[in-house]
Amino acid sequence: MKKLLSMLSLLLLITGVLVGCSLESSTTSGKNAGSKKGDGMKIGLSISTLNNPFFVSLKEGAEKAAKEANVSLTVVDAQNDSAKQINDIEDLIQQGVDVILLNPTDSSAVSSAIESANKANIPVITVDRSAEGGKVVSHIASDNVAGGKMAGEFLVERLKDGGNVVELEGIPGSSAARERGEGFHQVIDKATNIKVIAKQAADFDRAKGLSVMENILQSHKDIKAVFAHNDEMALGALQALEAHGMKDVIVVGFDATEDAVKAVKEGKMAATVAQKPELIGENAVKTALKVSKGEKVESFIPVPLELVKGN
Repeated sequence: MKKLLSMLSLLLLITGVLVGCSLESSTTSGKNAGSKKGDGMKIGLSISTLNNPFFVSLKEGAEKAAKEANVSLTVVDAQNDSAKQINDIEDLIQQGVDVILLNPTDSSAVSSAIESANKANIPVITVDRSAEGGKVVSHIASDNVAGGKMAGEFLVERLKDGGNVVELEGIPGSSAARERGEGFHQVIDKATNIKVIAKQAADFDRAKGLSVMENILQSHKDIKAVFAHNDEMALGALQALEAHGMKDVIVVGFDATEDAVKAVKEGKMAATVAQKPELIGENAVKTALKVSKGEKVESFIPVPLELVKGN
């Protein structure tokens, strides 16, 4: 009998140890557990379009930061479609991500999706473009108004004798288009000898920049400069101008993508306002980590700008 009792006691002791180990394993495999700083955390990144080198760079910056922090990053491409972006965000909510990083296609239309995330208690951080509705814990971007002013000041300096200017706008409803245009006009409208003779949306797209510029050139030949709200449109406009033999027109873009910086160095484009998309992506993930830990973050985290210009 004593031998039987001893065996039962030993069996109970072993069972207790195994249960304890099982509980410990379950605890250490949970969110933000273990020795790695972001273990178990899931971040969703909704990008307006990956058919644009700027946003590809932003994505790569976010992926790099996520890898370094050991967090899971799910990237979805809205393809410049507001309805698709709303569905993408709803999918991220269903997947149970901890934080959503959002680059809106349309700053107003995306509000309903942000509100859905708010109801699910999932923090939202906007990147590059802001949102008009819903609760956003932080916005990470360059100062687009300041960038537009940089472009305007550059053209005023270059167009000392005045002249006609064409403005190619981004996607209507996007904060980037609105703010870049606002900063540009704060400067250019004060120059009495410079006139914006045509202003048309080309949706941040190179092919549309080409076609819109072609249409404008049908009725306006006396053009001294073009300001495009991003480099893709600027490069499209440059193609149209070159096709018409108009190589002396000053072309200014925004973003400092690889192709645009090359065009500036070659003397084809006059300047581009340089953002740092990789840094925006990196800062977005780092901010998401802080938010998930309950740390306080700034409502606006600026990323510096500079003007890249030719000789």
